[in-house]
Amino acid sequence: MKLYYKPGTCSLASHIVLREIGKIFELESVDTDAKTTETGADFSKINPKGYVPALRLGSGEVLTESPAILQYIADQNPDADLAPKPGTLERARLQEHLNYISAELHKAFVPFFSPHASDDEKRVAKANVELKMDHFESIFSDGREYLLGNKFSVSDAYLFVVSSWTKFTGIGMDKWPNIAAFSTRIAGRENVKNAMHTEGLLN
Repeated sequence: MKLYYKPGTCSLASHIVLREIGKIFELESVDTDAKTTETGADFSKINPKGYVPALRLGSGEVLTESPAILQYIADQNPDADLAPKPGTLERARLQEHLNYISAELHKAFVPFFSPHASDDEKRVAKANVELKMDHFESIFSDGREYLLGNKFSVSDAYLFVVSSWTKFTGIGMDKWPNIAAFSTRIAGRENVKNAMHTEGLLN
């Protein structure tokens, strides 16, 4: 498998999970503005949507969208125990978290990464991010270590990455001590540290 990624973006979650399964994979960085990969390939031909992550499978097919990639990796590697079995309520909860992170929290950050967003738009976006973060803060208020309880899953990798953007947008995590503790916990995992180091996010 080959993961097309851009450092610090949501593709980091897929990178982390690929390391968690303990199998060999390839990485190729993408300049999403120029639509080229580090080897000079035309990324628009790899993923016409134009963004990361994109996962090239052994068959040559390309899978896109973080929730789909994360679940696919987990299902292809059941021994890693990164997702509940399909058809269970626990699996539906996993999908519930992945969908909310993708459709709500992730999207709420978009104005911060747009060069065309006005200050007013960013103020609205900040309030929106805070609302979504409040949701996850309440989930962790029962003392659980991870989104599904006390077992790390692919949804934790995704939340870790997207919630970390509060640090780079000036929002910070002071309002969400439970998420801050969760983030510290995930950041301490060896596979997370290795993924971040490889992407140049850690010294």
